[in-house]
Amino acid sequence: MTLFNGLSAFPITPTDTQGRVDTDTLCQLLDRLVKAEVNSIGLLGSTGGYAYLTRSERKRATTTAVEFLDGRIPLIVGVGALRTDEAQHLARDAQEAGADGLLLAPVSYTPLTEEEVYQNFVAVAGATTLPLSIYNNPGTTHFTFSIALLERLSQVENIAAVKMPLPGDDAFEANLAQLRNNTPNDFAVGYSGDWGCAAGLLAGANTWYSVVGGLFPVQTMKLTKAAQAGDVAEAQRIDSFFQPLWALFKEFGSVRVVYAAANILSLSNASPHLPILPLSAADQERVAMAIKTLEKLDETIKTATTF
Repeated sequence: MTLFNGLSAFPITPTDTQGRVDTDTLCQLLDRLVKAEVNSIGLLGSTGGYAYLTRSERKRATTTAVEFLDGRIPLIVGVGALRTDEAQHLARDAQEAGADGLLLAPVSYTPLTEEEVYQNFVAVAGATTLPLSIYNNPGTTHFTFSIALLERLSQVENIAAVKMPLPGDDAFEANLAQLRNNTPNDFAVGYSGDWGCAAGLLAGANTWYSVVGGLFPVQTMKLTKAAQAGDVAEAQRIDSFFQPLWALFKEFGSVRVVYAAANILSLSNASPHLPILPLSAADQERVAMAIKTLEKLDETIKTATTF
């Protein structure tokens, strides 16, 4: 469970117009995560554009990250693919490169049945010895894992965690209780959907799989630590500085927003993978204002430290 615990930060994977990974920029983004001491790094998640990259570029990104991190921060690599054999190849590539864990989504064109998803996960989990987290992301895959399916998968060797969407009505306690009553004690439960994940940690979730943490790791770690400590007032105070970003995430999707933010911060000049288009100039200005609000969090902390 230690791998799938705390803040798992998911950076973008900057590429040129031909889809070739910009390894220098990727390392600069990873360096911010190392300095912030995030609990793990989620490479090639949805934010990392895994579905838009070739196998060779995904391998390039993974190898670059492993070599740069040099064991300082655990690395979880997304290996979702349309075909089971391709996902198995990607899993083996990740292990051979030196990754610490895997993240698998049930990517499909034809809608999948529960048995098809189960067999897909069994095959990919058996392709390596790395611990694997189930990526339950119905917003992109249009497949929702039932509790019964998660229970079956949690019994499979190497499947050690699940990345869940936010529960309806923020019913984290009930959702966590249902999951934990049907999975092994060491099966880690985490959430994505940044605007709700602090509440998930406060409710006892193991992991926050975070888009915003991939670009603003220092501020996100502060929120993570407050939530993990059960400090509701402090978590809510810190979360208030994120609110403009949360609103933009909900309106445009987090991928578009973090690419714009990375450009505004001069951390990258990459654009999202086509056919996804960059935000308009007016909307980029809204992102810039949201960044300024988030940066005020550091000012409040410095002031408190001074006195």
